[in-house]
Amino acid sequence: MNVLSGFDRPDEGTVELEGREITGWSPQRRARAGLARTFQHSRSFGGLSVRENVEVAALGAGAGPREARRRADRLLGPLELADLAGRRADGLSHGDERRLGVARVLATDPAFVLMDEPAAGLPDAEMPEFADVVRSLIDEHDAGLLLIDHNIALVMGVCDRIHVLDQGRTLAAGTPQEIRRNLDVAAAYLGETAVREPGG
Repeated sequence: MNVLSGFDRPDEGTVELEGREITGWSPQRRARAGLARTFQHSRSFGGLSVRENVEVAALGAGAGPREARRRADRLLGPLELADLAGRRADGLSHGDERRLGVARVLATDPAFVLMDEPAAGLPDAEMPEFADVVRSLIDEHDAGLLLIDHNIALVMGVCDRIHVLDQGRTLAAGTPQEIRRNLDVAAAYLGETAVREPGG
């Protein structure tokens, strides 16, 4: 993900975005071209408010001040950040920081989104709703999504196609339904009961 977003250079090969080679582009240039990402650890501006963080992300991607405010208004509510809009980012809980990361990346109006463990630290009880919100926002932006996460509920709820790795090797690839029925994945991640279906 660091290579795709420009924070690391590949040892070999190239990175392309919609047919253009972007291997030498900076992360900022890639973001302006529509490739945005979240991080495992918060990259928010701690001294700014939640709203200001979202607006800054939009401004950095080329939006004007009015459009940046509009994007913040549209994103804060669904991600349950509206009540925290005026709070400094360095005073947020871990879960709220994760939501702010998602809001900031979507504020850039991306064509492609890379999400690096966006659910880390969120309670399991919040996962289905968080997955629904992420999926709806991605669909609203008509953006491509690459999601890396250990949380099966989130992955199943958001992704159309899943690539499962185990110890760095491909274990399975397919639709959520195919992955749910895969015995190797069940043994490694889901528990055997996950594949016990009526008549199966």
